[in-house]
Amino acid sequence: MAKRNAVFICQNCGAVYNRWKGKCEACGEWNSVVEETSDATPMAGPAATRLSRKGRVFPMEGLAGSSKEPPRTPAQIGELDRVTGGGFVKGSVILIGGDPGIGKSTLLMQASAALAKAGERVAYISGEEAVGQVRLRAERLGLADAPVELAAQTNVEDIVATLSQGRTPALAVIDSIQTMWTEAVDSAPGTVTQVRASAQALIRFAKTTGTAVILVGHVTKDGQIAGPRVVEHMVDAVISFEGDNAHHFRIMRAVKNRFGPTDEIGVFEMTGKGLAEVGNPSALFLEGRDVAAPGTAVFAGMEGTRPLLVEVQALVAPSSLGTPRRAVVGWDPARLSMVVAVLEAHAGLKLGMHDIYLNIAGGLKITEPAADLAAAAALVSSLSGAPLPADAVFFGEIGLSGAVRPVSQAPTRMKEAAKLGFSSAVTPVGRGERGDASGLDAREIPHIGDLVGQVAARGGRGRRAAVERG
Repeated sequence: MAKRNAVFICQNCGAVYNRWKGKCEACGEWNSVVEETSDATPMAGPAATRLSRKGRVFPMEGLAGSSKEPPRTPAQIGELDRVTGGGFVKGSVILIGGDPGIGKSTLLMQASAALAKAGERVAYISGEEAVGQVRLRAERLGLADAPVELAAQTNVEDIVATLSQGRTPALAVIDSIQTMWTEAVDSAPGTVTQVRASAQALIRFAKTTGTAVILVGHVTKDGQIAGPRVVEHMVDAVISFEGDNAHHFRIMRAVKNRFGPTDEIGVFEMTGKGLAEVGNPSALFLEGRDVAAPGTAVFAGMEGTRPLLVEVQALVAPSSLGTPRRAVVGWDPARLSMVVAVLEAHAGLKLGMHDIYLNIAGGLKITEPAADLAAAAALVSSLSGAPLPADAVFFGEIGLSGAVRPVSQAPTRMKEAAKLGFSSAVTPVGRGERGDASGLDAREIPHIGDLVGQVAARGGRGRRAAVERG
């Protein structure tokens, strides 16, 4: 008879213990260790025979040979195809995570309907909503006539058996993986053991049939996909869907992709008819910009191969507190501290007794170091009260010595700025890669002190002393 062993597994990181703990020693999470049971079969009889058999010899191949691009099924949605690398690879498994209500189910319903209308077999399995609720969403989106196969089921064995009947599906959407359960594991749905086993069964089905499977995952309060981290290693691609209720656009970003780039983003706008693609995100992020206000600078950034223009807003105000505030939205707070320290050490600015607020307009999150120069320009502009040129963009990395270092893909950034009507760019000293800048006037800044001097020259005499060097 099978022996039942009790183990204690952390629901946050998957660490296994032989007794209960209030705090997980691996990830530091409190009250995340839950008791689960597992069946242990004695190593005797047929099981022992299977474990002791010799391995099967399989053929090996060399590095040299003909290899072709993996066959893909386009999602019929341009921004989604951009993030996935051109479409869904047959037999691949994609894990999509995002906050509740961000639009994951809406986007996947739109992609399923588009593929079904193109003649592919598409299955949408919902483990959280009833069939009637999913139909209401489809009617609201105007997709009720799409031939999508719909079901509300959570048993993995039943799902695999149903999808294996008839024509092989081109796409199967599982919403969500945390609600699935398999009979091979004696645990409650949503536990680490069930999520891992259910994901493994669905991945095996995808690899053997060639069906592209999309798993929807819940996220924790800090934005990470809930469940064991091993699931992210098992799947072929991990995509995060970002945004908030305060803004009407959504950002799709690939965190991991075995068949495509991991630095591309897709931009969508939430409308009454679902998620609409945004063909020109720069114009969206710069919409409503106050060109006459001090403390604003336009940053010419790159997200993968896509140039993106966003507005960097800064507010520098005298502080009445012993420790001034440093508030950052959409940028790395440590990066802001470094830029402030460089401005104080190498440009002579006195920012130690000022509150500093920095915001990336529109809710976009910027990670590349090329935003240093735009952030510094916005800080100096706010401190001096001098507005920056409305037709200028900024990009460049600031070193600890105060030097402005070159960044990659400068011609692409400048071409995007010229396309949106900008006439000048404040850039680092070029490395001979600039090429055609579409007529944009490039003003090279070798040192951060030169930027401070130029901004101070635009301000009035009353505020010029605030940014005076030395």
